[in-house]
Amino acid sequence: MIHKEQDLAVSCYGKVKPLKYDLVLLPWGATEPHNLHLPYLTDCILSHDIALDAALLAQEQYGVRCMVMPYVTAGAQNPGQRDLNFCIHYRSETQKAILTDIVASLYAQGHRKLVIINGHGGNTFKGMIRDLSVDYPDFLIGSSEWFAVIPPRDYFDQPGDHADEVETSVMMHYHPELVNLEEAGNGDYKRFASPMLNEKVAWIPRNWQRVSQDTGIGNPKLATAEKGKRYAEAVVKKYAQLFYELTQGEIYP
Repeated sequence: MIHKEQDLAVSCYGKVKPLKYDLVLLPWGATEPHNLHLPYLTDCILSHDIALDAALLAQEQYGVRCMVMPYVTAGAQNPGQRDLNFCIHYRSETQKAILTDIVASLYAQGHRKLVIINGHGGNTFKGMIRDLSVDYPDFLIGSSEWFAVIPPRDYFDQPGDHADEVETSVMMHYHPELVNLEEAGNGDYKRFASPMLNEKVAWIPRNWQRVSQDTGIGNPKLATAEKGKRYAEAVVKKYAQLFYELTQGEIYP
């Protein structure tokens, strides 16, 4: 179904011109392989679909009107990923330039609230948002990772963190035509040799080609559309409440 009032990718100026929007949503993903069975733009597609469902629910339940921007494909990649065919690495300064131009344009149009719905674990926006808050002190910018809003372990048997049971299930819910589990690799991966790195005492980027053979991190074979639907609906409900709260006057009591 097409939702021209909430989805800028399919909307037109005649539809949005007379409307007042309370909040702008910006789906942000990456361009990268997702095991052998999911689209390169999985992070983008899922961020957009979650954002759109949340926008629809926010308007239905709370009367909050959100516009979902077209998704951004510019994701930051780990070492070894850029060597994979058609995997594109965007530097943080490139991402910041994109976000800055989006914020500047929205600000000039009178918008004052934006939430990034991030679908790619390699993307980090906190520093960018801090800088933009200096330049635009009356523009609220939030960032959220849809896959971390609710603990996946409450909904899935073996959640991983890339092209796993979680992403595969949610994609099967939204776009079953894009998923063929028979093509999927097992998502086997290697952990660090250092126990302290595995305990996240410190962080270093994983070399993807040394970690995974099929680019997956986590077994997707237990994925089902039903699991994806339950999880997506729970996440969307949380987002709708967030959007309502962000539009109810002051952020601080």
